Amino acid sequence: MKIFVAGAAGVVGRLLLPKLAEAGHEVMGMTRSLSKIAQVKQSGAKAAVADVFDRDRLFELLADYRPDVVIHQLTALSEWSLADNARIRIEGTRNLVDAAMAAGVPRMIVQSISWAYEPGEEIATEADRLDEEAPLPRKISVDGVIAMERAAAEMPHAVILRYGALYGPGTFYEYNNGMFANQVKAGKVPATDGRTSFLHVEDAALAALHALDWPAGSVNIVDDEPAAGKIWLPLYASALGAPEPAIQGAMNRGERGASNEKARRQYGWKPQYPTWREGLLCN
Repeated sequence: MKIFVAGAAGVVGRLLLPKLAEAGHEVMGMTRSLSKIAQVKQSGAKAAVADVFDRDRLFELLADYRPDVVIHQLTALSEWSLADNARIRIEGTRNLVDAAMAAGVPRMIVQSISWAYEPGEEIATEADRLDEEAPLPRKISVDGVIAMERAAAEMPHAVILRYGALYGPGTFYEYNNGMFANQVKAGKVPATDGRTSFLHVEDAALAALHALDWPAGSVNIVDDEPAAGKIWLPLYASALGAPEPAIQGAMNRGERGASNEKARRQYGWKPQYPTWREGLLCN
């Protein structure tokens, strides 16, 4: 297949490119940074420099390349800006979908999140609604996810990968200088009853590769063990050499955790890191 990856130099994209190339696909990786061109090429892909907000450039790129699949791995999480990330999901996805459809691209794979579901006591499945009534500031992220998924669904065939909280190299949970890791080291993160579903970045990249053969629709890509903060956070803090976190009751909105049963049973997907215990607690 000819595959166009938007967000090719991101935390998932940079792992995905070599996997696509090794599987025999022809790949073009899009990055907005000239400094990342060499990284993209070293992964076995052609490199294209473009900003997802430049509609004309996107239309030109996709019309010239005419891929069989567009993989959307774009985020603004390196700067941790909810507004910038929502803009990418809303405006950026709109531009990418429009350019893909104009070029006759039949398939799209999109990176989404598994903690945008409406509140509930049970672990979330794909049958649950997204949290359309979310209050601010959560509303910024959820509205972006809803707009992104709806736009992608206009494609003839769209697979929505609702990833768990990503950990591993280059993520917020990275031991040395991850943003979340630094907050835990500073004692700023309490342990709650709220559940988190995690996902190693290697599993995120592998899921995007396998999704080339998956049916259209949304699917949770998370590990096997949604875990309460009271369970995983003290262990993570200990692994970091951080102080014991404060314990708080209650579950915040967006802390249901998510089930991977659909991915496992219907698609045959299995994470290489079945639980956060095998990856998050190992530096």
